[in-house]
Amino acid sequence: MALIKRYPNRKLYDTEAKKYITLDGIAALIREGEEVQVVDHTTGEDLTALTLSQIIFEQEKKGGGFLPKSVLTSLVQAGGDTVNTLRRGLTAPLDLFRQVDDEIDKRLQSLINRGELAKEEGLRLRRKLLNREPDADEEIERVLTAHGVPRKEEIQKLNEQIETLSAKLESLLADKSSES
Repeated sequence: MALIKRYPNRKLYDTEAKKYITLDGIAALIREGEEVQVVDHTTGEDLTALTLSQIIFEQEKKGGGFLPKSVLTSLVQAGGDTVNTLRRGLTAPLDLFRQVDDEIDKRLQSLINRGELAKEEGLRLRRKLLNREPDADEEIERVLTAHGVPRKEEIQKLNEQIETLSAKLESLLADKSSES
């Protein structure tokens, strides 16, 4: 784990590499899979969460679209309950596909029940609608991306990061309670 010390002048020092590092440098370490801990040089206080928040802020400021607005809004609304709220916010878009599939099933079944569609035709149409063609998948992804809905891979990566942060948080809370 890379230990980064933050000095009173706000400079960050990577104790492992023995050199100063920027927020972008810390972000690069994290993207490479490196565990990072940031501590205040004077007090020893853990500043990792604050530093990660600053990295997200800087990436958003650069216009990188690091996180969808819906996720950022959920974080602000969640206040202290951020981990659970973030997890719900990230999995909600996945539920959208299930809801669409359920609605297709419901409407097709209604047409079959009213006699407006033969059962075999309904099943064929269902297969066609639910087994989306490659062009349709690209169009769906384009529309969802335009509306700020993260891709499955992004959600999986964020869920992994949430699990890591949750474990760190639980560890910190356990350490604090054992000190008391």
